[in-house]
Amino acid sequence: RMMQLRCLQPQDAPLMLEWMHDPDAVRYMRADFSGMTLADCERFIAAAQQDTPSLHRAVADEAGVYQGTVSLKNRDAGRGEAEFAIAVRRCAMGHGVAAWGMQAILQLGFSQLGLRRIYWCVAPQNVRACRFYAKQGYTPLKPDPDENGLLWFEVLNG
Repeated sequence: RMMQLRCLQPQDAPLMLEWMHDPDAVRYMRADFSGMTLADCERFIAAAQQDTPSLHRAVADEAGVYQGTVSLKNRDAGRGEAEFAIAVRRCAMGHGVAAWGMQAILQLGFSQLGLRRIYWCVAPQNVRACRFYAKQGYTPLKPDPDENGLLWFEVLNG
């Protein structure tokens, strides 16, 4: 399956809203996406063109159709680190889209942005996400959740 990492485009907004309104996709996310509107998605896409302080990219299929968003949030150039985030549409789940998107954005972060560390967290109740990260070869930094009930992961460059 040919995938592409590209800038978010205005026509991605309705498909972005699709995962935002999917209760299973957003149940364990820190932000509340259920109240988002098409206009919110359009504003997010417009703001994402700046690439600062967060970088957001569309994971698209071979036809260029939006499948999800991968992000390097809160980039800190001085510390050489950023927080990874991903969300994909239900129709993309189980097809390697998230795995491809994750590897593509990590590679971009390390090779093009010169990051040294990329980190993220997940709620242990988010079994689908925990299984996904394990399948990708990532284990939490500590086996038990932190004081906020989150498991933390990191990837170091080199």
